[in-house]
Amino acid sequence: MAEALYRLDSQNFISIPPLVIQVTHLRCGGMILCTALSHSLIDGIGTAQFLQAWAHITSKPNSSLPIHPFHGRNVLKPRIPLQITSAHSEFTSPALQQPASSLLDQFLRCEELVPVSVTFTPSQILQLKKLCIPSLKCTSFEALAAHVWRSWAVALDLPFSLRVKLLFSVNARSRLKPELPKGFYGNGFVLGCAESTVEELVGSNERRGVELVMEAKESVSDERVRSLIDLIEEKRGSPDLSASLVISQWSKLGLEELDFGEGRPLHMGSLASEIYCLFLPVVGDFNAFTVLMSVPEKVAEKFEQYLKV
Repeated sequence: MAEALYRLDSQNFISIPPLVIQVTHLRCGGMILCTALSHSLIDGIGTAQFLQAWAHITSKPNSSLPIHPFHGRNVLKPRIPLQITSAHSEFTSPALQQPASSLLDQFLRCEELVPVSVTFTPSQILQLKKLCIPSLKCTSFEALAAHVWRSWAVALDLPFSLRVKLLFSVNARSRLKPELPKGFYGNGFVLGCAESTVEELVGSNERRGVELVMEAKESVSDERVRSLIDLIEEKRGSPDLSASLVISQWSKLGLEELDFGEGRPLHMGSLASEIYCLFLPVVGDFNAFTVLMSVPEKVAEKFEQYLKV
C-alpha cells in the first residue's frame, strides 16, 4: 500500500504541505482515496468536517453546506497575563521521567514493530463493561480504552512499580465557556491523561482502569483548557510519551459514511499502522470498533491474545 499516498521527501514539518490528496483507480472500477492533513491546522473533527463538506459539494453541488466553517483561531488565544492553574501530567518534563520509562521508550522505538488489529463487536463491548465489578456506567470508548491500556501493560510485561499513562483526545469544543462556535475549524481538542502504576492497573479488575479514564475525561474543564493553552504558550512543551499509550479515536466521526456521489466506502482506516493506537470505525456497524496498533514483534501475539475478549 506504499504507493497509495505520495511520500514526501522533506522531514521538515514546516515545509510539508497542509493537505495531500491522492486518488488511485483500481481495475475493478473502485478507487482508493488517501488524504494527509497537517495536524497543526486541524484535528480529527475538523478533518471530518472538511471531508464531509467536500463530499457534499461533489455529490450535491447545488445545495448549501449543512455546516459552515468557522476560522476564528483567536477564540483559543492565550490569556494576558498567562495563568497556569492546573498540573498537566500529560506534559511532564523529561527530567522527571523514571529510568524505567526511558528504557521502555527506547524499547518501543528500536524494536521491529508489527501491526495488531482486533475488531470489537457491540456484544464484546458490552462484555467488557460487565467485567467492571461492581457495575460501572461508562461509555464504550471508556471501557475499550481501559481494556487496551491494561492489555498493553500486561503484554509488555512492565515492572509493577512503573507509572504509565494513557493519553487520549478529548473534544473541548463544548467544554469551553463560551463553547466554540459550531463549525470551528482547527484544533479543538486536548489530551486526557489517565495515570497509574502498572500494579494498580493490572492487579485489579477492569473497573479501576475505566475509573481512571473517566476521571481523566471529566477533569477537562474550561479552566483546565485555558491553563493548557497558557502552558503551551510559555513552555512550548510536547506530550510525555516515555511510558505512555496514546489512543486516537477515528470512529464516531462519520468518515465511514462519506459519499462523493459513487456510494459509501467499503473500508475506512489508516494507510499504515503506527505505535499510536487507533480506534477505527467498522463500515456497516456504528457501534463496533477496530483497534489498530503496532507493537514490538516479540509481544504482538501476546498483545492480541490479551485484547480478545
